[in-house]
Amino acid sequence: MSSQADNDELDENGLPTPQFPPHGDKPRVWFLTAADSPIGIALVRHLLEHGDNVVAAISSTQFAKADTYFPDFAQLINEIHSNDDWNKAFHEVPLNSKLIADCQAAIATAVRVFGRVDILFCCQSEALFGTVEELAQSSIVHSAVQSQFQTIFFGPVNIIKSALPTLRAQRSGHIVMLTGITGHLGTPGLSVYCASQWAIEGYVDSLAYEVAPFDIKVSIVQSSIEVSVLTNPIVAAPPMPEYGSEKHGAPLARRIFARLLDSLDQSTAPRDTEDGGSSTLPEEMQRMRLENELLNNDTLTQIRAPLPTSFRDQLLAETVHAVLAIGGHSTPPARHIVGHEGVASVKEKLLTAGQELEEFVEVSAAADLPEAARMQS
Repeated sequence: MSSQADNDELDENGLPTPQFPPHGDKPRVWFLTAADSPIGIALVRHLLEHGDNVVAAISSTQFAKADTYFPDFAQLINEIHSNDDWNKAFHEVPLNSKLIADCQAAIATAVRVFGRVDILFCCQSEALFGTVEELAQSSIVHSAVQSQFQTIFFGPVNIIKSALPTLRAQRSGHIVMLTGITGHLGTPGLSVYCASQWAIEGYVDSLAYEVAPFDIKVSIVQSSIEVSVLTNPIVAAPPMPEYGSEKHGAPLARRIFARLLDSLDQSTAPRDTEDGGSSTLPEEMQRMRLENELLNNDTLTQIRAPLPTSFRDQLLAETVHAVLAIGGHSTPPARHIVGHEGVASVKEKLLTAGQELEEFVEVSAAADLPEAARMQS
């Protein structure tokens, strides 16, 4: 995780203070597609503190049964209900992004409650671990592949299509798509995950040209791979021995994140205290090793990395800071890469691509038609 610029102001927890673009005195209306995700929860708090209005979409299943809320989201809801100003500026809606009718109803509710939608923030995600072969082993795994595209590609497409008539009528609005650095860089062991992100980025890039005449802005925010994977559900296909660490040299994501979970596990193990006792961190971290083993289970497995609150907040800080600074900006970037490491990785890829173009430029030019032939055709 990279550090913030030296001139960024930090709050009492050492996290960057939110920076909002100028937008006058009128509160903006944000629509969050996964408000109960870690980044959704963090954004809701900042937005309500800033005085904006928030339409918080959560899964239809959780919306129907409040007792199934994730603990952090349940705590946020309690805070909102105890604050009159926050309660007036916040509205929950159920959302099943697989259903276009659900998406249309959610947008209609946002307009009915707050009169408009200024920023549509698409942040629903999950990460499917497995090599190309591992993801072709069974019909169950194939269903997980389809689910990956449903979550990262078709779901956002449905909500964007549902929001466009409203944004066109307003002749304003900003669509912010949260992806990851894997939308720029192929990652071994995350082939389908990368493919789904490349798909939605191509869709959004094209959309930006189509809606520009309506003064609708479109931005892609690419978070680090640690943020996009560790703060969302992880689905792991059964590993194949041919791709095991002893027989295969590629830096597979499964092994990298297994080591990362191990390091978190070790850093949160019981430690001796000065009085001779032991100190332990939250109970969920004691299950970290079990979660790590599940990345290598012989059945399709879904887990959520049980991150300590302080670690999670620090992990998300840069991405939250970027979204708040970009969302609703009058001249937002088309694509924003979060973190120094991500920027360096993309620069390195672009440099390599440029070198390869130069190396094979004669091959490319050899297929060009002569000028006279082009004019005749």
